[in-house]
Amino acid sequence: MSAGSKHLIIGVFVITVLFAASIPLTGYIGSIKPPLPKGYEDDDMSLQTSKIKGFAFGAEGLVADWYWMNSLQYIGGKISKVGLDQINIDDLRGLNPRLLYPMLNNTTDLDPRFIAAYSYGATVLPAIDVEQAIALTEKGIANNPDNWRLYHYLGYIYWRKKDYERASEAYAAGSRVPDAAPFMREMSAAMRTRGGSREIARQMYLQIFEEADDQQSKSNAELRLMEIDSLDEREAINNALSSIREARGTCPVRLSEVIPMLRTVSLPRGRSFSTNDKNELVDPTGSPYRFDRENCKADLDFRSRIPRTLE
Repeated sequence: MSAGSKHLIIGVFVITVLFAASIPLTGYIGSIKPPLPKGYEDDDMSLQTSKIKGFAFGAEGLVADWYWMNSLQYIGGKISKVGLDQINIDDLRGLNPRLLYPMLNNTTDLDPRFIAAYSYGATVLPAIDVEQAIALTEKGIANNPDNWRLYHYLGYIYWRKKDYERASEAYAAGSRVPDAAPFMREMSAAMRTRGGSREIARQMYLQIFEEADDQQSKSNAELRLMEIDSLDEREAINNALSSIREARGTCPVRLSEVIPMLRTVSLPRGRSFSTNDKNELVDPTGSPYRFDRENCKADLDFRSRIPRTLE
């Protein structure tokens, strides 16, 4: 057996013993500690990387994976308790996800080249604490200066913050990394002139969807793309409603009356309008659009999972 293998086995053994020894102690502490305020039911992490690093005998990667898997389950578990339809994906502070940043920080302390942890933090943390998102992503860049995608995520965070100047600078810096994608230079220029536009938002989330290493980030980007697609659809539907009202002097009785007019409308990404088996216009999730005849406008159904934050 090689010396490296012995060190790995010893490391795994030590970590296993430490976890096992912490169980009765954790139970005792839990029995005597005072009740916590509502929203502080999270268990504090029993191990800190400052105490582990250097004593894991080569098993730091295993502990990093443990923190990583827990960070993925952490937000998902909180959302499942509340229900996705009750969540504002732009502001997750109501879930009190106070341990997400420490988990991701511990993960990347133990494995500084854990790119998936950085990208996950960059897409989720802005809805919790934008400064933590920036700190984690800048840490990733410092540890992985040759990874242009981390500059893309930093640009995304500043774009979410509506700091288009710094977003442009992040994309410009990333464009200088060897083998960086051409869109990095294009995004740097576009940030200065069209940072708040719908098309920039579409490009941003499409890139994140295609590049994300974790399902949570992909799902978030997919919801955002559906939101943008819905904005395009509603704009065309409401333009058609306005045209009919102007011609007739009254709003249509049913939303389906605009369908013939929409057949000539070209939507971005080669998309087309969709209807259900009742011939109702439906949004990208398949939910029928709500028709507000009094104001002669189409809107999202309240049950739709699409967020409404880009309007």
